[in-house]
Amino acid sequence: MALLSGSAVVMRLVQLSRHSIAFPSPEGALREPNGLLALGGDLSPARLMMAYQHGIFPWFSPGDPILWWSPDPRAVLWPDRLHVSRSMKRFHRRSPYRVTLNHAFSAVIQGCASDRDDGTWITNDVVIAWQRLHELGHAHSIEVWQDDELVGGMYGVAQGALFCGESMFSRRENASKTALVVFCDYFLTQGGRLIDCQVLNPHTASLGAVEIPRRDYLQQLAELRQLPFEKRGWVPQTLFTSAG
Repeated sequence: MALLSGSAVVMRLVQLSRHSIAFPSPEGALREPNGLLALGGDLSPARLMMAYQHGIFPWFSPGDPILWWSPDPRAVLWPDRLHVSRSMKRFHRRSPYRVTLNHAFSAVIQGCASDRDDGTWITNDVVIAWQRLHELGHAHSIEVWQDDELVGGMYGVAQGALFCGESMFSRRENASKTALVVFCDYFLTQGGRLIDCQVLNPHTASLGAVEIPRRDYLQQLAELRQLPFEKRGWVPQTLFTSAG
């Protein structure tokens, strides 16, 4: 992600101060690269939550400054419109997996960090930052187990009835898809309404994710983050038990 090679790009970005957690308006983000808004600052819980509350997220390469993004359009998934293929439905009916919520957050984010052949932005500092968010009750994980082995999962940040998905990983057949299928069903039962996928890719598109204008996403975010989510919603628990 060589985004800082051109000085013109750097000059057009807002440099964040370590003494303020305020962000510029997402409407000021660059068109190319799409959504790049600011750089610098830190990964403190207060700054991260301020970012997510305003439709902004960090994404950067090791060695680069922290980069903050708010792309237009935005990729989202309505959990009641999740596309599950016939083969996946058959697999899930005979699933060998067990799915839990908030049982192994650290292991999930480490799994996401290591499940990338081309490198990852999930550095040790990022892992520590999101672990703090988890301890504060803002970040959550969904774990997929085969017997007692963690074989897949996903994690993200809760904003009321909206869940900002960050990353997922899979070490066995359909493990990450199982995490999403089970989570979407559970999320709906607890009052969840929308999942933020950030940027559309072939994998999320195949699961039913679509692009909407950034202004529509920000409106959805402003409304949904105010809605209540069931108190038991993020309590560690088993969401699904294998058919085997």
